[in-house]
Formats: sequence, structure tokens, C-alpha cells
Amino acid sequence: MSADIQSIRGWVAAARRVVVLTGAGISTESGIPDFRGPNGLWTRDPEAEKLSDIRYYLADAGVRRKAWQKRLSNPAWTAQPNAGHKAIVELENLGKLHALITQNIDGLHQKAGTSPERVIEVHGTMHSVVCWDCGWRGPMLPTLDRVRAGEEDPACGECGGILKSATILFGEGLAPGVMERASEAAVEADLLIAVGTTLQVYPVAGVVPAAKSAGARLVIINAEPTQFDRIADAVLHKPIGETLPALVG
Repeated sequence: MSADIQSIRGWVAAARRVVVLTGAGISTESGIPDFRGPNGLWTRDPEAEKLSDIRYYLADAGVRRKAWQKRLSNPAWTAQPNAGHKAIVELENLGKLHALITQNIDGLHQKAGTSPERVIEVHGTMHSVVCWDCGWRGPMLPTLDRVRAGEEDPACGECGGILKSATILFGEGLAPGVMERASEAAVEADLLIAVGTTLQVYPVAGVVPAAKSAGARLVIINAEPTQFDRIADAVLHKPIGETLPALVG
């Protein structure tokens, strides 16, 4: 089922607890490529997916060296929030944003002005670094400075262990409690808007049918079809930077 923009605006106006789920698609308009889209990083270079797999990362120093170089040049460091990010801030300003569940690691939601306590970063953040061995955690930028200074695979200053971005790689478990928070928010929603996500990655994709089963309306905004389009109240294949602001009004 689908609905026009005006109808969805009415749903947003009537909602008291809006939950937004975002994926890489919301950040492409800020110049950050997605992963699985037609021009996605992994679509163009399947080998690059190894850099996001904890098994390869831990076993192969060469993979870690490539990963650190990719981190240095990541466009997210200079990217700015776009109109889609800002529309979600406006939802919060209107007192409607119950939670923002994001698969993104770029921090653009917080940079746009969404309150950090409302953001549930399911896959972690690229703005921190963590030691796989001792659990030490700190800001990412000082470690990147070490890479720029010539350390190809910087070790933990506390224990000498392997450092990695504080993001969730394939093969890693999610941070304790994060999915519980996301699931709880989803079933409390009266409107869930899924934005720029293929809804292929679990367990986070499961919040969509959970919200729908609990009685929420479901709006999906994504360039490509998703597996949950059939249960959505509206599906929009339009640019996010235009569509989200139009829905918020």
C-alpha cells in the first residue's frame, strides 16, 4: 500500500512517538557512499568488504593496514549533515521524535543537532577507537595522527593489542543493550519511518515488523525496494533530502 505526501504529513502531525530508522542512504547526499547500492563501496569493490570483517581484521596485518588508510581518507570526516538529517532534528524540535535508531557510524545525526540521548547507534561509531585485547577506548583522531606519522598498524598504548574503530564489524556481536533499546523504542512507536536502508541487516531490520505488529504505521523511504515494502503503509522511492523535509512540514 502507498500514500501521497499529504497523507503522510497528516500521520506525522498526528503521531506522538515517531521512531526513525536510518541507514547509509541518508548520508549519500552528504557525499558518503553507501555499501550495497548500485554504486556502493562493496558493489564496486567486493574485496573491500574484508576490511569490515573481524575475522580478516584480526588475522591479517595487511587488512588492518588497508583499513587504517581507508579511515584516513573517509569522506565522513569532512561531510556535513544534509536536509534529511535536519528534518529529523525538526521532528525532535516538534516534540515528536521518540528515538532515532541508526545503522550509520558517521555521527552526522548528532552533528545536525539530534540529541545524543535519542540516538541509538546500533553499529557503533567511527569517532572512537577501541582495543580488541584490553577494551581501552578513546577518540579516533589521535590514533589517526599516529597513522599519518607513519604507524601503519598502530597498537594499543595500554597493552600493545590490536586497535580498531569502535564500529561493529561482521562477525562481532553488538554492544550489550543496544538492540534491547532499539526494540523497546520500536514497539513504543506509533509511527516508524525507515530511511535509506535496505533492511537486509539483522538484528536491526527486525525492528520494522516489530513496530508494525505493535500497531505503528510504517513509512519506508529508500531508493530500492525492500523486503518489508509489502507491510508498509507508504513506500517512497524519492530523494531523502527532499522527501523527509516535506513530510515533517
